[in-house]
Amino acid sequence: MSDDAHRRTVRNAYAQVAQASDKGQSSGNASSCCGVSDDGAINTLISTRLGYSQADLDLAPAGADMGLGCGNPKAIAALKSGETVVDLGSGGGFDCFLAVGEVGYSGQVIGVDMTPEMVSKARANALKGQYENVEFRLGEIEHLPIADAVADVVISNCVINLSPDKPQVFREAFRVLKAGGRLAISDVVATAPLPEDMRNDAALIAGCMGNASLIADLEAMMRAAGFEQIRIQPKDESKTFIKDWAPGRKVTDFVVSATIEAIKPGTTPSHLS
Repeated sequence: MSDDAHRRTVRNAYAQVAQASDKGQSSGNASSCCGVSDDGAINTLISTRLGYSQADLDLAPAGADMGLGCGNPKAIAALKSGETVVDLGSGGGFDCFLAVGEVGYSGQVIGVDMTPEMVSKARANALKGQYENVEFRLGEIEHLPIADAVADVVISNCVINLSPDKPQVFREAFRVLKAGGRLAISDVVATAPLPEDMRNDAALIAGCMGNASLIADLEAMMRAAGFEQIRIQPKDESKTFIKDWAPGRKVTDFVVSATIEAIKPGTTPSHLS
């Protein structure tokens, strides 16, 4: 599959998720990273399994939480008032809205997503929630529509695994971060090489499993991009929900959710902080 064909597969899958959510319908397997339920209670259950609190769920506008993701990047981001946050693959805006609650009115949150339907949904959710310091931009995470050195923190939730060019994603994240800026990601990683049939399965790719990279490979990509203090922490407990993403496929023999953290070295000049 070419990179463009790969992106089309993923974009089409998540466009269907956004459209189904807008209509209050299920988009397939409600337990999947790439599926939502028409039952709000099920989506709440999925999100609490991913590490969100009920307070988190109550904070965001209705419809922003679609049960997508594989963790809670806010939990590791240590966001501070006044910071600028960039969310890679922002979907319906859920993590962006939670970040706004941390950075306050003096901060800014920018979500980037390559799926027009998701960007439209996120913008509508921002209007519902009357957020003034969050914006959503259409673009690929390999080519971020963001200037150099503007972000204090880059977050992402179960999206980088979908990219056909992860080294470029990390180079872009490094570019938009200020010196001393932080990377705080929840994502699916491979703990063993995936069999070819899984790597070539379009449903597993769009479902956040088939294109997962080995932990050592991810660390090498991040180091090559310039990051330091890299920490990738697999979460074995995530197997309890990942197994539901592809019943009968034994995907947890190969993949697991992890927290991924790193720092862009250097100190931001005082006039830029």
